[in-house]
Amino acid sequence: MNNPNATATPLKRTDYCGALRAADEGREVVLCGWVHKTRDMGHLVFVDLRDREGLAQVVFQSDRPTLSEEAKKLRGEFVVGVRGRVRRRSSVNKDIPTGEIEVEADALQVFAASKVPPFVVADPPQASEELRLKYRYLDLRRPVMQRRLRLRHEAALAARNYLSKHGYLEIETPILANPTPEGARDFLVPSRMFHGRFYALPQSPQQFKQTLMVAGCDRYFQIVRCFRDEALRADRQLEFTQIDIETSFIDRDEFFALNEGLMEALFGLVGRKVERPFRRIPYAEAMEKYGSDKPDLRVPLEMRDLTAIGREGSSEILKGVVAGGGEIKGLLIPGAGGLSRGQLDKLGEKAKALGAKGLIWVKKQDGWKSSLKTAEADFERIWSVLGGGAADLALLVADKKDAALKVLGEIRRTWPVEDAARRDRLEFCWVTDFPLFEWSEEEKRFVSMHHPFTMPYEEDLHLLETSPDRVRAKTYDLVLNGVEAGGGSIRIHQMDVQRRIFKALGLTDEETQAKFGYFLDALSYGAPPHGGIAHGFDRLVMFLAGEESIREVIPFPKTTGALDLMTGSPSAVDQRALDELGLKLKG
Repeated sequence: MNNPNATATPLKRTDYCGALRAADEGREVVLCGWVHKTRDMGHLVFVDLRDREGLAQVVFQSDRPTLSEEAKKLRGEFVVGVRGRVRRRSSVNKDIPTGEIEVEADALQVFAASKVPPFVVADPPQASEELRLKYRYLDLRRPVMQRRLRLRHEAALAARNYLSKHGYLEIETPILANPTPEGARDFLVPSRMFHGRFYALPQSPQQFKQTLMVAGCDRYFQIVRCFRDEALRADRQLEFTQIDIETSFIDRDEFFALNEGLMEALFGLVGRKVERPFRRIPYAEAMEKYGSDKPDLRVPLEMRDLTAIGREGSSEILKGVVAGGGEIKGLLIPGAGGLSRGQLDKLGEKAKALGAKGLIWVKKQDGWKSSLKTAEADFERIWSVLGGGAADLALLVADKKDAALKVLGEIRRTWPVEDAARRDRLEFCWVTDFPLFEWSEEEKRFVSMHHPFTMPYEEDLHLLETSPDRVRAKTYDLVLNGVEAGGGSIRIHQMDVQRRIFKALGLTDEETQAKFGYFLDALSYGAPPHGGIAHGFDRLVMFLAGEESIREVIPFPKTTGALDLMTGSPSAVDQRALDELGLKLKG
């Protein structure tokens, strides 16, 4: 396949394929890349050559018969070098940036041949996601994937530059660390030198970055890999990347402004304007209005509380729910009054699948129509509270509060709002003041809603021992279009408060010392007030690229089944390795 007469010396690239423009006319260039497509016209051979910057058309003329014959042997994904002169094309291709020019070849070198690939390397993708992940090195050759890799690089660079400009130091923290207190999601690494003892891969560098604040580093950041052994979905992976930030001597308002500026810098990379300041919504309000602590504010629907109507009205069903400690929540869907009975029944089935006992619907069309039997006065009150019109539909759930909020929140989130610009809008908000603890039915105890290093509100500290469920935390999540983009909090910097939190979580003094002894000791040597946040870098790049799954912006992702189809991991380990680690497999 190599033609010794094509070029006497190895070709060395002078330009990227996608960088050539009309201004380069007349220049001699050397291009190196992959054969994207060939077209044999008999007297001419056209080759589209591709590299990470784009495509360039190369022309092989029949007046160089040896070179032309070699070009005819080229196939898709061959790696070649071409020397030639840039000239204007007779017909412009407006679909590509290099469409005004082509390169007339005078030398060709084949660096590597290629087998017939399992799919065509082209956009849009020509294969299933499973096949593309198995041959990820081929999938990454697609122009759109190359653009996403570049965007990921540019986003990381923009974050570094922005934070550095604001006085932050990038500091690396350990990858091998102690298991976390709630370590069921840790990836454990057995120690070869200390049999029976384990490191853990970090779910977050939480204790280390707080320790850096104790150490006087003042402003830290890191674009860091983290690991969590949990179920995967579109916005989660076993290993992921965070923009991790921690700051001393800063109040929440100042910290919010700093992070909003970071979002402005990132989205400016793709020409998208970020409206500042971001709206702030307390957790309790977010749950009451939207049924979610990650509200998608592009959806113009809000829930209302109708419990008083149930308590005071004539419906025995609603009265019974309220008497049993339940609540009644309502959601108005403008313009949905025309839904058929079959469509309403499907909504009811969805509500039951989400855990509710059922779904009540109300319409006002030639009188009241509803799945609930009650007095007209009750319907009038419901309609008044919800602000309903003749073409609208009201959906009610009467159940335990959490169930009612969950069901209507999910219906709200997935309702197909007719808004052509919805996909292109950026709706940021801060959700603040989460509960410090939540009850775990599985463990039958209170656990941290975020993590045990979160500062409670000072006015709630007296409730720690008596009513831990009523303690509010100085937490904040950054939400973008219904997705958690980042999460953080003001941290505990006083040792006695930290000990009280550990005790409220059910840890004994011995367990606290074993798990957090060094950290408590560090706090005792003078810790500054501090707080931080971790932004989901993969999720942010997903938004920047306009994608709906982080797998499309991660170079080598796992499947939703937690498999690496390209390398075949996870894989078995031989007995010798297990013996060295002092491990024995059960069963």
